[in-house]
Amino acid sequence: MQNQKIAVVTGASAGIGKSTARMLAQAGWHVIGTGRDPARSTAAEQEIRATAAPGAKVQFLRGDFTEMHDVRRVAAEIRALTPRLDVLINNAGGVRDQLYITSENLEATFAANHLAPFLLTTELLQLLKAAGAARVIAVSSSGHEVCPGMNWDDLNMLANFTTGGAYCQAKLANILFTRELARRHTTDGIIAQAMHPGRIRSNFASHGDQAMKTYMDSLAMTSPDEPARTLVWLATAPETSENPGRYFHDMQEVAPAPQALDAAAAQRLWEASEGILSSTFL
Repeated sequence: MQNQKIAVVTGASAGIGKSTARMLAQAGWHVIGTGRDPARSTAAEQEIRATAAPGAKVQFLRGDFTEMHDVRRVAAEIRALTPRLDVLINNAGGVRDQLYITSENLEATFAANHLAPFLLTTELLQLLKAAGAARVIAVSSSGHEVCPGMNWDDLNMLANFTTGGAYCQAKLANILFTRELARRHTTDGIIAQAMHPGRIRSNFASHGDQAMKTYMDSLAMTSPDEPARTLVWLATAPETSENPGRYFHDMQEVAPAPQALDAAAAQRLWEASEGILSSTFL
């Protein structure tokens, strides 16, 4: 269908991503989901298709977003599937139980949670511009509040790595990236917003350490459908197409931590990310 809306949802094989992809497909969208695990992705694709509206289109691409060459490949596959993109939901991410260095010499938490959405978004900019009015939504976390700022001397945190510190820095990076994306590309018709999903019953902590798993198990959890509704609202509502660079929770704007509002840090992070990726692809 010529006027059918098109969305990419990363991390769509489970949890918030799967719920969001399902809701968009139920609304008749063309949904392109991404997932790392082939079996889980296949199951999610079948499940979403089974409840999709007539005329909706559901496709899944496989990729490990800790590896930037995989992100770049997935971006190329998306460009082959569609000439434009109305919505990009950067949802994939998570925590790790220890320090993991990828094949590209990147720390896995920073790679998956920040560099992957940064790279995917910049690789898809032309598709987003072609839509005329597109939205890019980052799934961040209130965890950004405990990170005092970016570790500029060691963004991979290799010298003083902690699992929680790496995750919280990456979630701060999500908001800074959103604000700089808004500054650079609002005039191109791209509206960038960020959100906090809350404490969700999902496989989020499955790769985390025991302390993280124990902490998550102690909390009251809500269904992935709750933040998914906020993501769909951010993707579609007229009021969320105004004043880009904002931060939301439960369908309401909330104030992020002051360090997430640092315009100079947002610009510096963009430039540092470009530098890291440039050296990665040498």
